[in-house]
Amino acid sequence: MTFTDLHLLSAAARRFCRTALALFLTGAAAVAGAGGHEGHGRTMLSLGDSVVFGYITQDGLAYLNADNFLGYPDIVGTALRLDPNNGSCPGETTGSFLSLSGPDNGCRLFRTKFPLHEDYGSTQLNFALSYLAAHRNTKLVTVQLGANDGFLLLAACAGDPACIQARLPATLAAVYANMNTILSNLRATGFKGVLMVVNYYSVDYSDPAQTGLTIALNQTLAAVAAANRVVVADAFTAFQRVASTPFAAGQTCRAALLNGNPQDQMQCDVHPSLTGQRLLAKAIAAAYLTTKRWDD
Repeated sequence: MTFTDLHLLSAAARRFCRTALALFLTGAAAVAGAGGHEGHGRTMLSLGDSVVFGYITQDGLAYLNADNFLGYPDIVGTALRLDPNNGSCPGETTGSFLSLSGPDNGCRLFRTKFPLHEDYGSTQLNFALSYLAAHRNTKLVTVQLGANDGFLLLAACAGDPACIQARLPATLAAVYANMNTILSNLRATGFKGVLMVVNYYSVDYSDPAQTGLTIALNQTLAAVAAANRVVVADAFTAFQRVASTPFAAGQTCRAALLNGNPQDQMQCDVHPSLTGQRLLAKAIAAAYLTTKRWDD
């Protein structure tokens, strides 16, 4: 299949591929006798935004059933033989994760109209704390947040570079403070498994300005992770490596790692394609297994 063929897939076709993959993974696990998503009580919890959710832009009636959206938690769960639980919300910021009145990029609106993968009426943090209190055999918790904080900054500045540069330090400081609160609260539950921050890929590595903002966000995430002795799964490098072919030339879209833009299928939106979700899952599984080897 050519690059053009991949990006001419309709949203419905992408949903079919995601569902087919989920069925395949479940079947493969059953054949292997590994249990797959039957983790024998061993669970994982994934928290965050639309990337974690498996969001597809403008997918119509598909939003009525969250099972139409396959994010990396399902793939990681199968690979690691952990029962996946996905508490993510499209549009979640580090602030709205902590407070129902915090700065938000669409999560609250989405929740009034459509279901999430997990059913809760509280903040995502309170959901996570309740989940961990009830599931003491949780082995992995992943957190991917911060991109929507950046999108709010871009919107507030209407894309003006001078405005973005002037306001960026305050935005990153807020991300650090909020993530520090999130990670410390998760640790305070007594969680003994692997706590992991997942950083972000650039949607176009050939664009220095856009990639620079992603690097700045990832540096903030790395700093707060280090302060809390938390593992980082490196999505940035994983996507960069795949996009560094002569054909893709650093453009994540041309590497088929992003979903097609509904208005122009030769362009992409910011969300990972099925291939992108697999790549994220691979980075997370590798970071988890490396950490477990050190622990053992």
